[in-house]
Amino acid sequence: MPAPRLHLPSGSAARDGFDLVVTPESAGWGFSSLRTLTLPAGGSHRFATGEEELLVLPLSGSARVEVDGRVLELAGRRSVFEGVSDFAYVGRDSELTISSAAGGVFSFPGARATRRLPFRYGAAADVPVELRGAGQCSRQVNNFATPDAFETDKLIACEVLTPAANWSSYPPHRHDRTSELESELEEVYYFAFRSQAPAGTLGTEPGLGYQRVYGEADRPVDVLAEVRSGDVVLVPHGWHGPSIASPSHDMYYLNVMAGPADERAWRICDDPAHGWVRATWQDQPVDPRLPFYAAPAGA
Repeated sequence: MPAPRLHLPSGSAARDGFDLVVTPESAGWGFSSLRTLTLPAGGSHRFATGEEELLVLPLSGSARVEVDGRVLELAGRRSVFEGVSDFAYVGRDSELTISSAAGGVFSFPGARATRRLPFRYGAAADVPVELRGAGQCSRQVNNFATPDAFETDKLIACEVLTPAANWSSYPPHRHDRTSELESELEEVYYFAFRSQAPAGTLGTEPGLGYQRVYGEADRPVDVLAEVRSGDVVLVPHGWHGPSIASPSHDMYYLNVMAGPADERAWRICDDPAHGWVRATWQDQPVDPRLPFYAAPAGA
């Protein structure tokens, strides 16, 4: 059986009405998943979660989510660069229907789960927004479903926004072993970009960045991918980073993680060849372009 591809260009993993389908089976691992879906105005889509717990996270637009006769209304957002979104949690062994009056693009970060937790709402106002790094390693992280922010069974998810020309997911780090210092977590990166070109500029390109993943002698992996909006990079193990935004485009990525441990934790180890860079941030300001937007009132 051929090894799964680790860079999935936009559209290459579309099926069953979804723009993107990454399952544990298609990724060749045990837990993490991601789907994305574009709905036209008035459109709807129904599907079963099976063994996976899912979040319904609007990337653009608003939505109505129905599970077991209960309905949650998601206000959503205009784009990932213009605000934090509210979201819905859907447990395993559920049937969900998503619909959108005005249309939009929606993501479904997921993980193979053991427990079936209740269908419920995640408020945008409760999403912790933090700034990490400094200087050209500055980025914004929306911790909407990290362990301290929102309860799930296995799933960990967050959003990272990186100003044009900055390096993110840096220093390179890993989380592929279970120890006091590290969690074993598979990871999905889903990318989107926003142009910084002045209005009316001709010949602007839809955006690009670069993602690096590399392993060790006993667990090799080697990815250097030019990524564009809608692309995915899978990280089964190994060091990952940097994620580099081109000077012309701001970069967004959605991170989806899950693993086998009973404890739902997100612990990482830096590549010792690069971890020293963290000490240099103490004398550098955070990029003044951040935050892209303030945390919602009440966060």
